[in-house]
Amino acid sequence: MTAITVNLNPIIQLTDHQFYQLCRENPEVKFERNAKGEIQIMSPTGGGTGKRNVEISADFVFWNRQNKLGVCFDSSTCFKLPNGANRSPDVAWIKKERWDALTPEEQEKFPPIAPDFVLELMSPSDSLEETQEKMQEYINNGVRLGWLINRKMRQVEIYRLGKPVEVLEFPQELSGEDVLPGFVLNLQIVWG
Repeated sequence: MTAITVNLNPIIQLTDHQFYQLCRENPEVKFERNAKGEIQIMSPTGGGTGKRNVEISADFVFWNRQNKLGVCFDSSTCFKLPNGANRSPDVAWIKKERWDALTPEEQEKFPPIAPDFVLELMSPSDSLEETQEKMQEYINNGVRLGWLINRKMRQVEIYRLGKPVEVLEFPQELSGEDVLPGFVLNLQIVWG
């Protein structure tokens, strides 16, 4: 998805509440906000990406329902990261104890927490460099495991807290490792 960045900072610096209100008043538009406070307007995904996103999300939901270890989120959830950015990964997961530590108001608005896990599925129009920067931002803000799935190049980049990025060429499955114990994503739903 192509993002358009708008810098309103010279005119107004939106508070968290104002950014939340902007998003609520414009539900047809997907906004993110980078650490500098610039608003990013995200274009919608196409049918191919959307179809794959929901299939991937379903696997996480089914696994999570069985294991009851945390909470799953879709791409419409916006998280307030410690660096001040507001980001909406395609799939996110937070360990139950961490989620339960938030107040009901924090859970209801844009949760002020970095997920334990994030996944970004690149759309054909996404910039690889910008998506890699976003993945690194997640890790820098405390995300423990992240997957960047690049269908075009048939690659997966695995981001882990405190470790270098690992690049896999056309993997058939991904393991949730110790962050998502027992979870395995069959990538046929992505490559097929």
